[in-house]
Amino acid sequence: MKRVSVDSPVGRLTLVASDAGLRVLVFAGESLSPEAKPGRHRVLARAILELEEYFDGKRRVFELPLDLVGTTFQQQAWMALASIPYGETVSYGEQALRLGRPGAARAVGAANARNPISIVLPCHRVVGADGSLTGYGGGLDVKRRLLEHEARVAATGV
Repeated sequence: MKRVSVDSPVGRLTLVASDAGLRVLVFAGESLSPEAKPGRHRVLARAILELEEYFDGKRRVFELPLDLVGTTFQQQAWMALASIPYGETVSYGEQALRLGRPGAARAVGAANARNPISIVLPCHRVVGADGSLTGYGGGLDVKRRLLEHEARVAATGV
């Protein structure tokens, strides 16, 4: 596995890729497995490009290959994040309903807290039942900034 760190409008991000796809995207200060060595990789190059397009307002859906490592339920919850429309939010309860698990809002929250690929799998689009911003790996300020970015792009195209 290879890793690279890049600067972004929400701070320094570190990305890790296997030959199968992007495995990890973490914010500065988050822990990272030591098995990933610095270096170039085609998946990392594509991830950087797609992230740049996202932050430039030119990309609303990520298309790079993913290599998710987690339980079956976690992987289902993480992939459900990709179906939340750009610029919109859903509650944990709504995400649980989308998974066919209406009573699993807390389990969904726990799975989202372990989302290894924030931004790409947009857990920032999941909010509390009352619309309040709740926990986020990059911090609530980053979550707010990502949501504001998407709202601005959705409204103006820039």
